[in-house]
Amino acid sequence: MTSVKDIMVEITPQVLLKAYACGIFPMAESADDSALYWIEPERRGILPLDRIHVSKRLARTVRQAPFEIRVDSDFDAVIDGCAAPRVGRQSTWINSRIRSLYGELFEMGHCHTVEAWRDGRLVGGLYGVHLGGAFFGESMFSQVRDASKVALVYLAARLKYGGFSLLDTQFVTDHLMRFGAVEVARETFQRLLEEALLDRAEFSALSADCSPASALQLVSQTSKTGCSTA
Repeated sequence: MTSVKDIMVEITPQVLLKAYACGIFPMAESADDSALYWIEPERRGILPLDRIHVSKRLARTVRQAPFEIRVDSDFDAVIDGCAAPRVGRQSTWINSRIRSLYGELFEMGHCHTVEAWRDGRLVGGLYGVHLGGAFFGESMFSQVRDASKVALVYLAARLKYGGFSLLDTQFVTDHLMRFGAVEVARETFQRLLEEALLDRAEFSALSADCSPASALQLVSQTSKTGCSTA
């Protein structure tokens, strides 16, 4: 892990995208730390899009449509949710520089959110970076049960429909392992990333009002299909 504290002011969204293309991403020690650090794990977490596991209970929840799923409607609220303290974690790696950089990427169309809303309130979601056919998952949060899990299901459906081939999770957690996330060697990740960067994937290809049944169908299959809103 290398500190870039001395050149922090030189990091631009363009530099950040080049870093992602090389398999590197930034983090901060805490929200109060002004420095950023480049991270390149020896073992990288990925969620293979062709074998995502959705439990029967979660699939039932998705079908019940407990949330209104929105895309790219409130980046600031999503990153606020991801940065908020939670049980077992009182600090966050999302500092002001992270907020600014990813906000700029969002304005450029390279950062996206998938959001779970209930009764007009954001209760969960995630954000990440889009580059070629790769999506780099950054963070997720949930204020009510299953909100981030449902958002992840809709993200996977969107990526599969849009022609993505790589979903990077950076690290593997117990939460992500339930969906089928695995660790791969750095060299393997670099090869997958190089292949994905050659693709022309479209994050916005999937209809915003894709039905729960269609989202689940997309996640469970390997080929691209249409999306019903029924």
